Amino acid sequence: MNTTTKDKRTLVLGASLNPDRYGNLVIHRLLSNDEQVIAFGRKAGEVAGVSILTDREDVEGEDIDTVTLYLSPKNQQPYEDWIISLKPKRVIFNPGTENPAFISRLEQEGIEPV
Repeated sequence: MNTTTKDKRTLVLGASLNPDRYGNLVIHRLLSNDEQVIAFGRKAGEVAGVSILTDREDVEGEDIDTVTLYLSPKNQQPYEDWIISLKPKRVIFNPGTENPAFISRLEQEGIEPV
């Protein structure tokens, strides 16, 4: 196992219990690629054996490599400072989540927006 990539975790922000939502589908896809997933959403539950966390403190101290967003720009705002505090290597803006102001903040913090 390549510990440089497999020990890194991807935070799915906007995880969903609804199997038709991208915030659910991506959890399955990441797991099928042997990625370590942390799911965070509004409703607690479980997707493919991964608990959806609802309290930010449950994510503190985790080694987050990537944050992948499934929240609209308006819904991202309460999480921006928190995401930056996690010090991820990159933040992925999925279709519909593009947020130029947040992208600029990430770049200023040395975090790669994708």
